[in-house]
Amino acid sequence: MSEALALEGIEKVYLKGRPGEVRVLQGASLTLQQGEVVALVAPSGAGKSTLLHIAGLLDVPDAGSVRIGGVEMTGQPDRARTEARRSEVGFVYQFHHLLPEFSALENVMLPQLANGLDRLEAQDRAQALLNWVGVGPRADHRPAALSGGEQQRVAFCRALANAPRLLLADEPTGNLDPGTSEQVFDVLMALVRQTGLSALIATHNLGLAARMDRMVRLDGGLLVG
Repeated sequence: MSEALALEGIEKVYLKGRPGEVRVLQGASLTLQQGEVVALVAPSGAGKSTLLHIAGLLDVPDAGSVRIGGVEMTGQPDRARTEARRSEVGFVYQFHHLLPEFSALENVMLPQLANGLDRLEAQDRAQALLNWVGVGPRADHRPAALSGGEQQRVAFCRALANAPRLLLADEPTGNLDPGTSEQVFDVLMALVRQTGLSALIATHNLGLAARMDRMVRLDGGLLVG
């Protein structure tokens, strides 16, 4: 197996050097192999979102290194980090964050167009992804006309639009009722398995966490398990 993500000795401090500074991450390390799905479990405020943002190159650690696909990203210029984030990483959040003025199809097309793909190719791939998750017939609907489960499925498609190596998800079913949550999680896992993605999925739901390949806990700024 090849390495999809490696975090080594990640440290993050807020209000650094000031009274009341908060040491959120204190040497957190984790390696994800290609195709591996890992649950990230921790109480609210423990630093899960911070860790995901650092892993996805949205934030920079105070110390430690981040490798994606074996490539060291720590210290890379902003442009290189942006290009890697756009092509190598897909994000899913608790709230779908779809653009309300665009249809489901257009929301999935936009990341591809930003990455330089031809419009017709982007449209074909977007439609194929929406069909895959069962939202194809509603591709022309705007987010407000979709159910919560449908909105999150479209968000999954958007995250996978550029065929990333790595999926990072922050409580992706947290806003859904239990029944819909199970259905949407099944769709997410099917997408991950069939594409060979690696995924780091933060969740409070221990039942869902148990269905992944392994579970790690963020405890005292370190990853254990």
